[in-house]
Amino acid sequence: MKRYYQKDIETMPVEQIRALQEEKLKKQVKHVYEHVPYYRDLMDKKGVKPEDIKTLDDISKLPFISKYDLRETYPYGMLAVPLKDCVRIQSTSGTTGKRVIAYYTQHDIDLWEDCCARAIVAAGGSDEDIVQVAYGYGLFTGGFGLNGGSHKVGSLTLPMSSGNTDRQIQFIQDLKATILCCTPSYAAYIGESMKERGIKPKDNTLRAGIFGAEPWTEEMRRDIEKSLGIKAYDIYGLTETSGPGVAFECEEQKGMHINEDHFYAEIIDPETGEVLPEGQEGELVFTSLDKEAFPLLRYRTRDLCVLTREKCSCGRTFIRMKKPRGRSDDMLIIRGVNVFPSQIESVLLQEGYAPNYRIEIDRVNNTDTLDVYVELSPDQFTDTVGAITDMERKLSAAIQAVLGIHPNIHLVAPKSIARSEGKAVRVVDRRKLLD
Repeated sequence: MKRYYQKDIETMPVEQIRALQEEKLKKQVKHVYEHVPYYRDLMDKKGVKPEDIKTLDDISKLPFISKYDLRETYPYGMLAVPLKDCVRIQSTSGTTGKRVIAYYTQHDIDLWEDCCARAIVAAGGSDEDIVQVAYGYGLFTGGFGLNGGSHKVGSLTLPMSSGNTDRQIQFIQDLKATILCCTPSYAAYIGESMKERGIKPKDNTLRAGIFGAEPWTEEMRRDIEKSLGIKAYDIYGLTETSGPGVAFECEEQKGMHINEDHFYAEIIDPETGEVLPEGQEGELVFTSLDKEAFPLLRYRTRDLCVLTREKCSCGRTFIRMKKPRGRSDDMLIIRGVNVFPSQIESVLLQEGYAPNYRIEIDRVNNTDTLDVYVELSPDQFTDTVGAITDMERKLSAAIQAVLGIHPNIHLVAPKSIARSEGKAVRVVDRRKLLD
């Protein structure tokens, strides 16, 4: 039986979706122009006024917003309502610059939680489920988003936050949790930890997982599904647009349905900014159609993906985004070759290695070096130098066949690469220290 959280909306005819988006877009542009001086100046420089936006196609007349603009206007420059109308902030980590602070009215939170509720129901969740939320809480959006969505569905919610893996496993077993929500790297770690404790997939009550907040491959999905005995669903979001729940997977697992009643998606050429037709890969751009406090128009996500309106057997009519291939700002250029960490991860999993690895890039004598440290499982580990060397040579050849450049492979002992209980840090690029 197909299940929806808000069936009338999720299965709305495409013509009605576009009409709704058009109506909301015109109102949102007017709201932003009148209440956000920074964006009004950008529009004025482009010579565009709110009344110029008459159809969805007119959105291309509007200027883009990027993380640069959000940092330039920190902390209050993009706020579109009086501060007294806001009830919460969330924030990015700020590891590469000033934090991005997103503001929420109660209306914004309600809509965000509805989006997360849709994701939970699409993963088979109901008021009979026990949802263990192991995303971080605090300023990070993951915990609060899925927590609120679980409440809306009526599920029993375990607000675990990230970390304390022993307690995570204890609660899964003792309280018989059925849905796990966390980053995919932490889900993989929980599965690994259960195996070490002799807990087999059939011995736990989990049946589904909702994982996001970091890139992960199809190979990693299958690895997690096998280790936990579940079906693993992808969820997508950004703090800048609200948090997780902007898009979510259904049981078909053939792309994530974008909540089009709240977000308008475009794919652009990341170099020229030109809007690309459906089916072409490019940079994903989002416009928040009805967010009150922090409404972003044409926000450049840097995520590279494809949009499709191919019919989905789940019955949802929302456009789907395929799993992002990577981020334009995460792409590594090594010896002139474009490299995404996800490409390396795919090869590791295909060759039978666990997704515990670290990529290190450096520059020696004006030449880029690529070193990949890969952790062996206890079953794979051997102290025979010849055997290790053969495994490293084979894995290096497999990665070179995909990337076109030779990596230095280092197979290391089990448990020697630090685990992450939040977003995994996979890449260390030391070239930046030398530039």
